[in-house]
Amino acid sequence: MKTKLTELLKIKYPIVQGAMAWVSESILASAVSNAGGAGIIATGGRDLSWVENQIDNANSLTSKPFGVNVVLMDENKEEKIDLICSKKVHFVTLGAGNPLPYIEKFKNAGIKVIPVVPNLKLAKRVEDNGVDALIIEGMEAGGHIGKLTTMALMAQVIPEIKIPVITAGGFVDGRGLAAALAMGSSGVQMGTRFYASKECQAHINAKEAIVRAIDTDTEITGYLRGHAVRGIKNKMTEEYLKLEKENVSYEKLHDLIVGTSRKAPIDGDIEWGLVQAGQSLSVIKSIDRCEDIIQNIIKEAEVTINNICSLI
Repeated sequence: MKTKLTELLKIKYPIVQGAMAWVSESILASAVSNAGGAGIIATGGRDLSWVENQIDNANSLTSKPFGVNVVLMDENKEEKIDLICSKKVHFVTLGAGNPLPYIEKFKNAGIKVIPVVPNLKLAKRVEDNGVDALIIEGMEAGGHIGKLTTMALMAQVIPEIKIPVITAGGFVDGRGLAAALAMGSSGVQMGTRFYASKECQAHINAKEAIVRAIDTDTEITGYLRGHAVRGIKNKMTEEYLKLEKENVSYEKLHDLIVGTSRKAPIDGDIEWGLVQAGQSLSVIKSIDRCEDIIQNIIKEAEVTINNICSLI
C-alpha cells in the first residue's frame, strides 16, 4: 500500500503509532516499525537520560524508521531537541506548542518534521514554513484534544494542503484507514489500538480496561478550562467533573489530576489514574501483537476499498 506518507517515511503501510505519554516507548515503537508502520517514542514528562536510552534501544531493536515526539510545553524541550538532532532519528512529531522555531534545526539535522495541528490556519502556516507532513487530530482521540472532529478536519484541511496529511482521532481498524484514504489522507495515526498490544509495556490493568470498555466509556476532563483530556471513565473523572460543576478552584482540580497520566499505565491504578483512550473502543476486543494488528488493519482496508469500488 503506497501513499505520499509511505514514500516520505519509507515505510510499508500508512500507519503511524500515536505518541502516548508514559506508554509509547522503544519496545512498542520498534515493534510497530518492524511490522511495517511507523513507531514513535513519546518523550512528554520524561527526563533526558530516559529519552536517550529509549532512542538507543529502539535502534538496537529495529533497522526500520521510527520517530520521536516532543511536547513543546515541556521545560526541558530544548535539551530534548538537541539530543534528538544529535541522534538523527528519522522523524519527529511536535505538539502542545508552536513548532515554527524548531523546524529549521531539525531539517538541518536531516530529520523530517511532522507537527500536530488542530485547525486549517495552523496547517497552512506550518506547510508554508517547510514541514514535511502534518497530523490533524480530531477530538475523538485519547489524551489532549482540540475542538474539531476528525471528519470536520479531514473535510476542511486536506483539500488545502499539498504535503502528506496524517489523520488521527478514532482510528482503530481497516475501515477507518480506508475512510481516511478516501478523504485524501496519506495515512492514519493510531494510539489506543497499539496501547492494547502485547508489546506495549503499559500496566496490564490499563490495557485490559481498554478491551473491556464500550463505545460510551470515555469522558472529557478539563474542557471548561481549555485543557481538555479524553480518557476512560473512572472515579477520578467522576470526581473531577463533580468538582468542576461546583466551580472549585483550579488548585483543587490540579491536586486531583496531577500525576494521573502516569498512575494508570505505570502503576496500574485505573480508578484514580487516567487511561487516556479514544472513543472507538468497542472495536478493540483483545490484546494482540503489533504485527497482527497491522496485518488485520491492512486486510480489512483492502476489503473495504474493494467493496466501495464495487458500488461504482
